[in-house]
Amino acid sequence: MEFETIIGLEVHTQLNTKTKMFCSCATSFGDEANAHTCPTCLALPGALPAPNKEAFRKAALFGEAIGAKVHKRSVFDRKNYFYPDLPKGYQISQLPHPIVETGSLMIDFDDGSQKKIGITRAHLEEDAGKNIHDGAISKVDLNRAGTPLLEIVSEPDMRNVDEAVRYLKKLHAIVRYLGISDANMQEGSFRCDANVSIRPKGDLKLYTRVEIKNLNSFKFIAKAIEYEVERQKEAWLDGLYDEKIYQETRLYDSAKNETRSMRGKEESADYRYFPDPDLLPVELDDEFLAAARDLPELPDQKRDRYIKEWGLSAYDALVLTAEIELARFFEELMTAKISPKNAVAWTTTELLGRLNKAQKTIENSPVPARVLASLIARIEDSTISAKAAKDVLDYIFENGGEADCAIDKLGLKQVSDDGAILAAIDKVLAENGASVDRYKAGEAKLFGFLVGQAMKASGGKANPAKVNELLKQRIG
Repeated sequence: MEFETIIGLEVHTQLNTKTKMFCSCATSFGDEANAHTCPTCLALPGALPAPNKEAFRKAALFGEAIGAKVHKRSVFDRKNYFYPDLPKGYQISQLPHPIVETGSLMIDFDDGSQKKIGITRAHLEEDAGKNIHDGAISKVDLNRAGTPLLEIVSEPDMRNVDEAVRYLKKLHAIVRYLGISDANMQEGSFRCDANVSIRPKGDLKLYTRVEIKNLNSFKFIAKAIEYEVERQKEAWLDGLYDEKIYQETRLYDSAKNETRSMRGKEESADYRYFPDPDLLPVELDDEFLAAARDLPELPDQKRDRYIKEWGLSAYDALVLTAEIELARFFEELMTAKISPKNAVAWTTTELLGRLNKAQKTIENSPVPARVLASLIARIEDSTISAKAAKDVLDYIFENGGEADCAIDKLGLKQVSDDGAILAAIDKVLAENGASVDRYKAGEAKLFGFLVGQAMKASGGKANPAKVNELLKQRIG
């Protein structure tokens, strides 16, 4: 029996404002526990919230970036639930009147095709604190309580793990390009809840969806969804779907690679939403909204420009624009007026390959763009061979420094002097007379052998193009 997977994602991204959503406490990560709190974020009697204007600006920017409706008027509600890291006993959020509604983004596939994923809404709210479990003792850090969050809710338009991960990566890129969040998944500033259900192929009905809570890496998101899909399929095929699959919230255990039940899934009625009586509806004027339309170059626009301006393939342009840091690195490379083809190869294959192996990112690359550009330039002006350049890159990756210094230190500069190369060629011809005669008799493949011998005789330092040219002249 064939099944179709239905996936909808809710992404919580912390906005990188200097202060919290409803008070003037600093937003922070890694500081001493409870160092950034005040009567408002601690919900002490008499303390009143005041909305953060910058959070609205960043939310409006996001709305414009996904082609959504950015509402002039939005309303804050109280979402009531009780948890140790929620000091008020409710969360200030938005339900019927969010700031952003009905947008979309395009996900890209390696073959150049695309798919449109709808975004239902994006609303502003405050983050909760953090529970710290230390053996038998649990503690609460409220530094994070009140940090501005933009919750981005997709339509259930994704049909497999690949589409879900591509959607999340595109969303991650957009918020980073906009500069509205650092979107650091390890620190929890970009995290995801996945709603997953299955149905028989061809059936249009939506069956019971299960929510997987607080996923904070692309790898774990993929594994959690894969596990949940298989769990639901097995229940269906065993005739136990109604018994085992019900609306609930589950957690993903990465150590055991399984999801497990956390609690029954609440609906909006369970949270007893009502408009927050301490906050007036927020009205955005035309000038404020007009400023939000001044967007930077986003991933899709940058990709299209790379294709048009530098003649890159759609795939290469997609890879280079997936992360803003990589795009910046590549653009700095291209200021050196080197070949785009070489710049792509040495960035995506050579440098990224070494970075991945060393578990480093382009942000902390030991080889800056300026240095890689000079190395590529030395290949293009025939100072060194492409093969030798890999050794130079390895050296710089481990030791730092400039390309020219590394080339000199390693003694890898190509010999382009005709006299030195001819001496090596004459030596090879004298030692391989039989091969020369066979080549002249029609065995063309022996030319490659003679080139190789000449390169070997030069210690690998001869310019290969010169060797080919002069060898042809010598043999006649």
